[in-house]
Amino acid sequence: MKAEIQSIVDEIQQALSLLRRHLDWDVALKRLDELNALSESPDLWNDPARAQKLMRERDQLTKSIDTVRAIAREIDDHLTLLELGEMESDEATIAEAETAIRDLGHDVAKRQVDALLSGEADSNDTYLEIHAGAGGTESQDWANMLARMYVRWAERRGYKVEALENQDGEEAGIKSATYCIKGLNAYGWLKTESGVHRLVRISPFDSNARRHTSFASVWIYPVVDDSIDIVINESEIRVDTYRSSGSGGQHVNTTDSAVRLTHIPTGIAVACQAERSQHKNRATAWEMLRARLYEVELKKREEKANAENATKSEIGWGHQIRSYVLQPYQMVKDLRTGVMTTDPAKVLDGDLDPFMEASLAARVKGGAVAAVEDID
Repeated sequence: MKAEIQSIVDEIQQALSLLRRHLDWDVALKRLDELNALSESPDLWNDPARAQKLMRERDQLTKSIDTVRAIAREIDDHLTLLELGEMESDEATIAEAETAIRDLGHDVAKRQVDALLSGEADSNDTYLEIHAGAGGTESQDWANMLARMYVRWAERRGYKVEALENQDGEEAGIKSATYCIKGLNAYGWLKTESGVHRLVRISPFDSNARRHTSFASVWIYPVVDDSIDIVINESEIRVDTYRSSGSGGQHVNTTDSAVRLTHIPTGIAVACQAERSQHKNRATAWEMLRARLYEVELKKREEKANAENATKSEIGWGHQIRSYVLQPYQMVKDLRTGVMTTDPAKVLDGDLDPFMEASLAARVKGGAVAAVEDID
């Protein structure tokens, strides 16, 4: 077997191992059997909400298991054909098998990412929060650039984007913004984007044209439906109303229609100003708070399951995940996976899939695949 073909085969086998580990293969097969049995129960649809949740879980699990089985079957078939061709010195058969293996190698990367999006809330819609870091106008402009980047990414995938909250900066950009991104696997794709993003550039706001470093944080948490029970004690919630800022018309800007909810035990705060009605904004804010608390629970489960992995700690203000360098050179580099590009303009226009795919794979492998040095 040629070294090139052996390398592709090794990569495919590694992908299969990764996918089986992600699914917890034996547990997944047992769970699918249970779900198939439940789906045949005549009493299933007596509780429509529970039935829909079970059927959604079954469909997702079936898709993931079928993907692994299909890859394993195809690589076995191609290797058998290659072995037959080599035994009979049949160059045409060898060439056919090698082409099929190359094609499978190209296809496996996409199938692998699809199968990795099988977490408990991966298929859900998602909330996206962006907050400017310290640094005034510089960081607020950077936060606005990030917001545009994620909106462009979502639009490219055909997702619907709904703006829920926006706090304009004093001179330019935004202090914070919250969006709801709606579409299949929106949370699954975006969930590894939470963290601190750093920009290095020559400041357009500095008359001396000096290089500046700016920070902004991104927070991703899934939209939860009524089938997920999140208990919130209303006595532990502080409710603040305030006058909305930004675009939205005279009524929005002159009444206390915006609502902020703070969960006192955790310090988690959410805000909504999308509607002119304080009542509607309050209802949306409660949905956002339920989602944030659910995301915290998901993170606790993940950290417990990966307690041996130090890289699984909660992403904080001091934990940068990606650097975007515009000056003195052009580069975007993910500090967890080592994935990089020399075309930051393309990334800032929404080309984020390579970074997301690598982060999803690294998350399953148990953290970053490489330690990467900091970028000046």
